[in-house]
Amino acid sequence: MYPRISDLLLDLFGIDLPLPIQSFGFFVAISFLLGGYALAEELKRKESEGLVHSTIDKVLKGAPASLMDLLLSGIIGFLVGYKLLYALLSYSDFVINPQDYILSFEGSLIGGIAGLAISAFLKFYDKKRVQLETPVYEDIVVHPHELIGNIVIIAAVAGLLGAKIFHNLENMDDFIDDPIGMLVSFSGLTFYGGMICGAGAVLYYMRKKGVGVLHMLDAGAPGLILAYGVGRIGCQVAGDGDWGIPNDMPQPAWLSFMPEWVWAYDYPNNVLGIDLQRDFAMKGLNSETGKAFPTPLYETAMALTIFAILWAIRKRITIPGMIFSIYLVFNGVERFFIEKIRINTVYEIFGNNITQAEIISTFMFLLGVTGIIYFAKRGAPTKS
Repeated sequence: MYPRISDLLLDLFGIDLPLPIQSFGFFVAISFLLGGYALAEELKRKESEGLVHSTIDKVLKGAPASLMDLLLSGIIGFLVGYKLLYALLSYSDFVINPQDYILSFEGSLIGGIAGLAISAFLKFYDKKRVQLETPVYEDIVVHPHELIGNIVIIAAVAGLLGAKIFHNLENMDDFIDDPIGMLVSFSGLTFYGGMICGAGAVLYYMRKKGVGVLHMLDAGAPGLILAYGVGRIGCQVAGDGDWGIPNDMPQPAWLSFMPEWVWAYDYPNNVLGIDLQRDFAMKGLNSETGKAFPTPLYETAMALTIFAILWAIRKRITIPGMIFSIYLVFNGVERFFIEKIRINTVYEIFGNNITQAEIISTFMFLLGVTGIIYFAKRGAPTKS
């Protein structure tokens, strides 16, 4: 396993370059970029077909830097300088655990003051350079795909909050024992919580920008599953605990052309520092080999397959809401069945043990089927 990108570079290329980049975070960032790119392409296509439209924003041109402009720039500059200079001066310590440092109060006051001064000056200079004697309002055309930067930021922030909330609901005992630690830790993220909160925030934002909900859902569906699949690569590479139940069975003949770790893997040097065999024993699970089903790998394969299907049919299906409904069905089925070989917190409902993901995936599947039936009856496409 490669908890850090540095570990990957060292093993594959023999390059010993200490970098403060966690493998999981790296792939999550890549997943947001790829998902955003897919969404941008779909919004461009839908705008060219008249399904979504650009909007007109009024922007004040030529105004001097306001006190609020300077204050916000100064605060951001202070935080960046406060953390950056200290990280550079203590790089060997910083690179070992960048998350703890970022969320701590440690930093350089000199770096913070310098960052504040530089940032405030640059904002003042930038405004001064284009200042007019009489500021004027200008109309600018904003195309939906030009909002991707804002969308990615909104999805990331709301998604992170949602992922933490759902994870803590699923692990309430741990949250009660250490609420602050559970809230600020970079570990412990639940995908469906992130998806629900992130998607909700983005839909609200785009609705305010005049983009219809159904067209936005359809445009975002391929990118959502693409981002999910790429994010799962990070889970596999880092070994973040999303592996499956013990798998001591011999590799089947039909899978003999693949390496053994595709069937069962012990996740050595995982980011959590867990010995799987010992961990299985603590959870009351029997395992002779200490190997598990590499479920993140399976989810990556399934997610990328779903993405390919959605991308292939997106132009052929013109009924608004249908692509997203199909996505819900695929995603619900994929996650429900992968839960059968994953280790997760279970709830006892009507005498049955069921996980949070199984509950949500079942709801998604039913919602998707309902959507397909409803939108099929609704028929012809509409334009926003």
